Amino acid sequence: MKLEFLHSINEYGDQLIRLYDFDKAEAILFRDTVKENLLNNKSLDVNSLPFIEAVNCKLILHIAEEDEGIMTQDDELFFCDLTIDGYKNMLRLIEPFCNKDLRNFQQLYELDTQIDFLFSPSGQW
Repeated sequence: MKLEFLHSINEYGDQLIRLYDFDKAEAILFRDTVKENLLNNKSLDVNSLPFIEAVNCKLILHIAEEDEGIMTQDDELFFCDLTIDGYKNMLRLIEPFCNKDLRNFQQLYELDTQIDFLFSPSGQW
């Protein structure tokens, strides 16, 4: 599973963090790791996971008071701030990828932010 930041993916200057290049087994690993660690703690350093290969960024998932999505100050270190319910919804969105090998993609939150969070086995969006 790879983690990558993409600049300006459209004419509006939107940006994207994507988790891609994975199969059902890695989707299950990611889901279970988020469920077991993040929901019991306050943060999860995605780059520290042995099955994640960081291409060009670092991502830390935080439990927050409000759903704010992904933010950065330097385009290298990113923080995803969501509520417990926001992460529970993310886990629900990941679930179909854990049940069978899919080729489609899923946005992991529906917030009006400049940086989207994509879950895509093939890397496409």
